Amino acid sequence: MYEPRTEPAVFAGGAALASRTVFSAAHVVADPYADASPDSPAAVDWDATLAFRRHLWSHGLGVAEAMDTAQRGMGLDWAGAAELIRRSAAEAKAVGGTIACGVGTDQLTGPASLDEVGAAYEEQLAVVEAAGAQAILMASRALTATARTPDDYFSVYGHLLRQASEPVILHWLGPMFDPALEGYWGSTDLDAATSVFLDVIAAHPDKVDGIKVSLLEAQREVELRRRLPQGVRCYTGDDFHYPELIEGDDRGFSHALLGIFDPLGPLAAEAVRALDTGDAVGFRKLLDPTVELSRHLFQPPTRFYKTGVVFLAWLSGHQSHFSMVGGLQSSRSIPHLARAYELADGLGLFPDPALAESRMKSLLTVYGVDQ
Repeated sequence: MYEPRTEPAVFAGGAALASRTVFSAAHVVADPYADASPDSPAAVDWDATLAFRRHLWSHGLGVAEAMDTAQRGMGLDWAGAAELIRRSAAEAKAVGGTIACGVGTDQLTGPASLDEVGAAYEEQLAVVEAAGAQAILMASRALTATARTPDDYFSVYGHLLRQASEPVILHWLGPMFDPALEGYWGSTDLDAATSVFLDVIAAHPDKVDGIKVSLLEAQREVELRRRLPQGVRCYTGDDFHYPELIEGDDRGFSHALLGIFDPLGPLAAEAVRALDTGDAVGFRKLLDPTVELSRHLFQPPTRFYKTGVVFLAWLSGHQSHFSMVGGLQSSRSIPHLARAYELADGLGLFPDPALAESRMKSLLTVYGVDQ
């Protein structure tokens, strides 16, 4: 029988982080009272969604908006994502928060030509830039399905980068996060794909602020960031190895753009503040123990990590319910969620441990679990 802790860990808010640029890919809060089916457009609780972003900004983190953590392509359609981008960007401006937003092609619902893929990207890029946010060019399912050669990727991305008014972040999302992205950059051979990726960057280094790599291979990320042009950053998206990648070595380090920093936000910010003072040992002491929770939430099928993220937000009191757009709250088992609760509680992540315990017990009761 697990014995919950009675006191939370205390993580103070503070100014923006100094030594690393850190984005939390934030989830959306569903409207639990909407009469919606899994096939309906997403019904979002805008007040709770924006309040969660203010929570992240209050700890000095940036918000990566409308990414896969926000259920892009898994419940949140382009219309909902566009509204999310506009509202969050306006909120960021109001509170002085840092924000970058996902640009994709998810308004395409069927087979598309390369020109149509490019036009879809352009439409979304225009929305993000008009909102005053930095753009993150996300990997495109439509491009994966349409491209026949690496040159097709080079052409589509080159056109977009020439159009971008400010430097963007390029996002390489591996198939463990989205099986439809298998073979991105024109090859299932990751070495060949990496070469294409680097060629795209090398052709437009002034238009690339950085890259976000979500392949869950730490050494590959290290080797890739060492090959980047001067001034182009690497933002780790590796939810398995982030402490060592953010700390780095004598040849460089990764910044961060992570889904796990949604539930870990305050703790992650405190860890990076230790790094800001040169205290790498203190940084690892805070962040290393979180890896077990992250690996648990991101276990295969990895794309359903979002369920655990929202579950922990509910237990933490950031939303009043455990429901998700598209009914995705059913995508993880009760044993999985119970273990997530234990790991998060052990880290002191819950501001009110008694509330978290009460909500965990109420969920177990719904599923007929004797306590």
